[in-house]
Amino acid sequence: MARAERTVSEEIPAPPDAVRDFYVDLENIKRIHPLVVAVRATDRKETGVGYVQSYRVQDRIPLGPLHLRISYVARLQVPEVGDVTADAFQFPRVRLHTRVSFEPIETGTRITEHMRIDAPRALAAMTVREA
Repeated sequence: MARAERTVSEEIPAPPDAVRDFYVDLENIKRIHPLVVAVRATDRKETGVGYVQSYRVQDRIPLGPLHLRISYVARLQVPEVGDVTADAFQFPRVRLHTRVSFEPIETGTRITEHMRIDAPRALAAMTVREA
């Protein structure tokens, strides 16, 4: 197994609440991630301080001239305010854990995603690149 940690940040010309609302609806990922082909909400649990939303996600992974379709579970923990955390569990033993913050800036919102990626060594480079 290999582990990598990455942080990415982007400035979005929209207010933090609107950016956060867009982010926590995982159905929107199809609009911004080129590998995602389908997203289906599967479960939602209220926590008293927010909620946990689970999804089944289907990706199309490029393998040379072929595309391999894979499905995985993604779970978002969405507190009423503050950072959103997410976990994705994918075969074979790939796990992505993220923490996303939504910082107000003069021009809108700075969204920062801290990622921890665990994957079998043979898949690590591709998994980190696509995450």
